[in-house]
Amino acid sequence: MPGIIDADVHNALPATSALFPYLSAHWREYIAQSHFKGVTDTPYPKAPTSLRPHVRLENGVAGGSIERVREDVLDPLGLEIAILNCVYAVDTIHNPDLEVAMARAINDWQIEHWLEKEPRVRASIVLPIRQPEEAAKEIDRVGAHRGFVQALLPARTAMPYGKRAYHPLFAAIERHDLVAGLAFGGLPGNPPTSSGWPSYYIEEYAGMAQVFQSQLMSIIVEGVFDRFPSLRLTCLESGFTWLPAFLWRFDKDWKGLRREVPWNSYVPSEYVRRHVRLTLQPIDGPDDGARIQRAIDQLGSPEMLLFSTDFPHRHFEHPDEAIPTWLRATHREAILGENARTWYRLAKEGT
Repeated sequence: MPGIIDADVHNALPATSALFPYLSAHWREYIAQSHFKGVTDTPYPKAPTSLRPHVRLENGVAGGSIERVREDVLDPLGLEIAILNCVYAVDTIHNPDLEVAMARAINDWQIEHWLEKEPRVRASIVLPIRQPEEAAKEIDRVGAHRGFVQALLPARTAMPYGKRAYHPLFAAIERHDLVAGLAFGGLPGNPPTSSGWPSYYIEEYAGMAQVFQSQLMSIIVEGVFDRFPSLRLTCLESGFTWLPAFLWRFDKDWKGLRREVPWNSYVPSEYVRRHVRLTLQPIDGPDDGARIQRAIDQLGSPEMLLFSTDFPHRHFEHPDEAIPTWLRATHREAILGENARTWYRLAKEGT
């Protein structure tokens, strides 16, 4: 069988000080002398079940070095390629200059400590997403590096991605033939629900599919795919079983209200089939392979799914459980590798 491509492996910054070689003297002094010591990635206490068993930590961090990622996921699964998604939350930084500086430093750190050390990894560009024009500049700065295949967009934002303020960002993604990676999370400061802040992380976690739905609606109806016709978007850690029912309703309502959005050339479900893919984990369905397989059939094509482990998050106990045994034989090769190879323009090993 051709090589396995993992579309969602999280690499993590081991410490804020690891970015000092990539920051100016001004920002090194600022971090050393101010209360800012790095970003936070959640307003809730850490969930103890979110980390896979047997993953070794360094300074309390999983996936903090390429050596650990080799030992924990690359080698055990025999991966041909892993796409790294560093969800260092620069969107929590309100100082616009510091946000840009930290995003640049993260990307330079990824190049030196990950992309130049391991030929089996590719990476996503971390962006100052609060400032779309600055995000576009960062894509132009590093987007030509062969190791970067994706621009990382946190799913939760201060405003939906369909807004025209984001056009410079999507233009840069398309210009460099990158994928837009819509990633679970984001901390722009506004609540994750339309009714305000929930009390518990489980409410945000289970409700994140609604955030992905809102972003897809915005991107489609505001004409992002019409304006940028070669744009590709991957939903990372979104789940996928919610998509068929969402698209049935979206198509129906769009047909009744389409005069509001005359620039749309297709029904919403067709935009999704042409422009959107979703990662396999977390599998948001029952522990029943036959029923999950039916959900995949409802997507309309196995091409919609990209294999992922979502390392180091806990969706299974051991690495050998990452590949579902229930995957239909006619789907296995596509989902485990070929879909991602085509989507991310990845050359086959040895070519």
